[in-house]
Amino acid sequence: MPQLTIDSDLLYRAKRDGFSDRQIAEIFHVSEEEVRAKRKELGQLPVFKTVDTCAAEFSAETPYHYSTYEEENESHRSDTKKIVILGGGPNRIGQGIEFDYCCVHAALALEEEGFETIMINCNPETVSTDYDTCNKLYFEPLTFEDVMNVLDFEKPDGVIVTFGGQTPLKLAKQLEAAGVPILGTAPDMIDVAEDRKRFGELIDRLQIKCPPYGTAFETEEAVRVAERVGYPVLVRPSYVLGGRAMEICYRPEAIAEYMANARGVSPSHPILIDRFLEDAYEFDVDAVRDKSGTVIIGGIMQHIEEAGIHSGDSSSVIPPYYISDKNYEVIANYTRKLAQALEVVGLINVQYALKDDTVYVLEVNPRASRTVPFVSKATGRPLAKIAAKVMVGKTLKELGTKDFERKTPFVAIKESVFPFDKFPRVRMYLGPEMRSTGEVMGVGTDFGEAILKSHTGANMKLPLEGTLFVSLRDQDKRSRSTEVIRGFFDLGFRIIATSGTARFLREHGIPTESIRKVSEGRPNIVDAIKNHEVQLVINTPSGEISRIAEYQIGWAAVEHKVPFITTLSAAASVVSAISSMRKGKREVRSVQELHKELKRTYPS
Repeated sequence: MPQLTIDSDLLYRAKRDGFSDRQIAEIFHVSEEEVRAKRKELGQLPVFKTVDTCAAEFSAETPYHYSTYEEENESHRSDTKKIVILGGGPNRIGQGIEFDYCCVHAALALEEEGFETIMINCNPETVSTDYDTCNKLYFEPLTFEDVMNVLDFEKPDGVIVTFGGQTPLKLAKQLEAAGVPILGTAPDMIDVAEDRKRFGELIDRLQIKCPPYGTAFETEEAVRVAERVGYPVLVRPSYVLGGRAMEICYRPEAIAEYMANARGVSPSHPILIDRFLEDAYEFDVDAVRDKSGTVIIGGIMQHIEEAGIHSGDSSSVIPPYYISDKNYEVIANYTRKLAQALEVVGLINVQYALKDDTVYVLEVNPRASRTVPFVSKATGRPLAKIAAKVMVGKTLKELGTKDFERKTPFVAIKESVFPFDKFPRVRMYLGPEMRSTGEVMGVGTDFGEAILKSHTGANMKLPLEGTLFVSLRDQDKRSRSTEVIRGFFDLGFRIIATSGTARFLREHGIPTESIRKVSEGRPNIVDAIKNHEVQLVINTPSGEISRIAEYQIGWAAVEHKVPFITTLSAAASVVSAISSMRKGKREVRSVQELHKELKRTYPS
């Protein structure tokens, strides 16, 4: 490998002008680590300036700092025990505020344990960058160079990388190689969960079932893997968050198109290919393990939508509403096994599918997940705080934390919030790639009340009566769909549908009127929506790609604020919500009141 030969003055000028070590490494065809070593050898280290929150009117004493290549350093290192938390970076779809919640709760918990807390984050819009969240804050990009500059100066007793989502997690192995003390789950164990070959070996050893899978770097190899595991397949890159560049493919041509378009997402890692389990129920589990090996189940959530909808987009229910006691215990036991095998210290999230009375593990994330805030609020136990204390040596027994109780005195539902009305013509049909930009929680004494409150919080105003339009894909024309639509009919809704769906519903005894598709002339369904003749739309996408007509129907509904549902599971939940709405009075209680009720029910 070429040796770095660079004039000291030129290097300093480059750093002052904003060139990163990585950019300089590419210019001189050397490694980033070699540039960093050369900088340190020449004594070219950044200094940290304080953000002037007083506009120079008088001396500012805020603990906000940023790095620059100047002379005077304004950040002062204390001699107290300190821990650095890496934040989530810019908020975007897939890397949301849920991870910031985890970072903030970790900081508060560690302060309770007597540590000085230092946050590294670059998003001023988050709570983790508030003045009173941490003892010290560095506004820095979450890159190896910028993080190491802070760590070299602060010399912390430990660094937490598992609370900020995928952004800091990608730095774990590089930081560990640089001698940084990583708290919690070891980076190598995190890699086991991400590396499909190593993960496959692990679950085979644990005798845990998963859908058939394979990995590939090239198109031909990917097609061979897909044919071996069986279509449809879920294809995705390694080490990405939010289901980015994740698709369900039904044929070889779709695999080829995917490989041509998605390889740039993570070129150093293979594409993962899994058999997609259609019509399966999906579950999410958040758990905590301590260094002694004790594992507690923080919460088991059931997704309302079937498997295939990204967990960040799917509505989730605590406690799970459609699972046998046997399968519930299987999920809990699998989670404990996986946490032990990965030697997790802190949080772990596991996603499961239940199909034909068999539980399959889909994904394991030995880190904080976006469901942690929901689970914490629904169960009254601050999982991120508990995990942070576990990571610095506390045991779950000392903290008095026990397993989540399945039988709760209320039902809590997490509902996703989508930005479709702000992004015209964006595809609105849900799938494995995350699209939501927020979430709300509804709590009720039963499922119907909880789903009604969650829909209300997500600004979905459900009708009490009126006309329902239905268009079902062929796969959805089965007994379950007739039960759902009959539920609306029993509530007094007039049912209209496209010709094929109308014929199917009439054959099953549901009075249904036909209405033209967009391609069949006018007046058609889009005209009916625009004329306010339709109060609710159920339109499940046809095949792999929604047809142009379905886009037109969807956007007419969005533009005219007509509730628009794309899955049968969501439609079934709406029946429960409208039924609850018709009952009249609903109780409103604060989260604190709910937590008190939980403590009365389960005093231990």
